[in-house]
Amino acid sequence: SALLLQRGVNSFEGARKFFRPSLDDLHLPDDMKDMNLAVERLKSAIDRNEKILVYGDYDVDGTTAVSMVYSYLKSFYPHCDYYVPDRSSEGYGVSKAGVLYAEANNVGLIIALDLGIKASDMVVLATLKGIDFIICDHHLPGKEVPNAVAVLDPKRNDCTYPFKELSGCGIGFKFLQAFARRHRNEKEVYEYLDMVAVSIASDIVPIIG
Repeated sequence: SALLLQRGVNSFEGARKFFRPSLDDLHLPDDMKDMNLAVERLKSAIDRNEKILVYGDYDVDGTTAVSMVYSYLKSFYPHCDYYVPDRSSEGYGVSKAGVLYAEANNVGLIIALDLGIKASDMVVLATLKGIDFIICDHHLPGKEVPNAVAVLDPKRNDCTYPFKELSGCGIGFKFLQAFARRHRNEKEVYEYLDMVAVSIASDIVPIIG
C-alpha cells in the first residue's frame, strides 16, 4: 500500500487498474499533437513506394523502438531500412552521417525514435536534400520544436495527450496504433507490446498509467 501511495495510486479502483491493466485503458493515440500529420505522411510514403528509414537511439529504449517500428512496417511494406548511430563516432541524436546515409540510399522519409526533439539543424539539412522527418521523442523540447512534418512528444507545451511519461518506444507504439486504426488492423500492433515493456523498464520511466 505504501508503494502504491508513492506512485499516486490511492484508491481501490486505481490499485485494480495498476495490477490488472487492460488494453481498453489505452489512451487514444489521436490525442497526441501532430498524430494526424504523422499518420498521413506515413500513408503517403507507402502509397508512393518511398524508402523509409527507421532511425533510433543506441540505448535499449531506442533499439526496441527501431525493432518494433521496422518489424511492423516490414511485415507488409518492403521498402524499409533502419539506422542506429554509432555511440563513439556519431554521439547522441540525429547525426549528419545518418542524414547523408539516408540521402545515399534514396530515403524519402525518416522516422526518428527516442531522439530528434532537439535536431532542428539536421531536420533542415534533410529537408534541403528532399527528405522528410517524423519525430517520435519523449525528451523535453528546447525553445524551438524542429520544423519536421510531425513531432510526436507528449512533453510539448501544446500537446494535450493525457500521459506525459511514455518511453520513446511507447511513443512509437502510439504512432503505429494510430496508423493501424485507420489503415490496417489495430490488433497487429499489440504483438509488439513486449518491446514497449522492455523499453519502459530499461529507460526507467514511471510504471504507471
